[in-house]
Amino acid sequence: MAGRDMAREGKRADREVEGKMENNGRVDKETEHGVEEGMVEWKEGSAEEVAVLIPCYNESMTIKKVVEDFRKALPKAKIYVYDNNSDDGTDEAAKEAGAIVRYERRQGKGNVIRSMFRDIDADCYIMVDGDDTYPAESAPEMVRLVLEKRVDMVIGDRLSSTYFRENSRPFHNMGNRLVCFLINRLFQNRIHDIMTGYRAFGKLFVKSFPVMSQGFEIETEMTVHALDKNFVLEEIPVVYRDRPEGSVSKLDTMKDGMRVLGTIATLFREYRPYYFFSSISLLLWLVATAFFFPILLEFFKTGLVPRFPTLIVVGVVATAGILLWICGVILQVIANKHRQLYEMMLNMMAQMAQKM
Repeated sequence: MAGRDMAREGKRADREVEGKMENNGRVDKETEHGVEEGMVEWKEGSAEEVAVLIPCYNESMTIKKVVEDFRKALPKAKIYVYDNNSDDGTDEAAKEAGAIVRYERRQGKGNVIRSMFRDIDADCYIMVDGDDTYPAESAPEMVRLVLEKRVDMVIGDRLSSTYFRENSRPFHNMGNRLVCFLINRLFQNRIHDIMTGYRAFGKLFVKSFPVMSQGFEIETEMTVHALDKNFVLEEIPVVYRDRPEGSVSKLDTMKDGMRVLGTIATLFREYRPYYFFSSISLLLWLVATAFFFPILLEFFKTGLVPRFPTLIVVGVVATAGILLWICGVILQVIANKHRQLYEMMLNMMAQMAQKM
């Protein structure tokens, strides 16, 4: 009997050890309703892996300081610098600072982010520019929000802090305001900073985000994607500082600004097709009505229709409006079905992650 009791105690102890190993880094959080499972308490040395992603193009002046700052803020994190065809020694400076340096030959920030998200496996990802405009001190809080609160994307909000005071390019200020206004109106949200390059992501978002952009419009795309797919977003204000003297921005205000506006229009068409095509349809109907009304009044007065060419054009425009509205209805059904399939894919990915 004593031997059986000892065997039972040994098996019970083994199960407790296995349970602790399976839940390494995870804690149960006491709430007023009992224990809430699955909450993660992140701290240095825990099992969760954090990756700092720094896309770079000719940032040799600042990249060393950026890597060193994030090494101090997140000592256990792996810091990756992806060099995007730099010719000023950015890669060598990053290596000297202790970063893991990789290369992306396809030019454009969107191409770099695509490779980063595809290549690197971690539990939390910090994305930051290599121009030393964002404070590394905010990174631990962003990591905590991802790992503990299960936020899918943490947005480092520059515009609510020092951006307009520090930034010396007035057209960039106007562009940021315009983009925020359009995104919030078209997608019914209240995000303060759409184009910030300082973000944190959970693993599920990173591995399920289909990167389509090639350039600086990538931030707009990921924000709209997160809103459309109902990911959990949270913003925290971060102190923004302008580039140091001698460091040059790679963002072309007019060219890249037009690309961002084009991306917003494309995403609105793809994610909200009913509203997109209905807006155009409504415009066509208003034009058709404006030209048809005088013809109708004249017919009531004289019983004649002297402007048949105008009447034909009005009929074509009105028909085009009806067809566009029908297209919007059909495409909205397809978009809704795509969201359902995407949710099913996320559920499958989450189940696979739990089994690993």
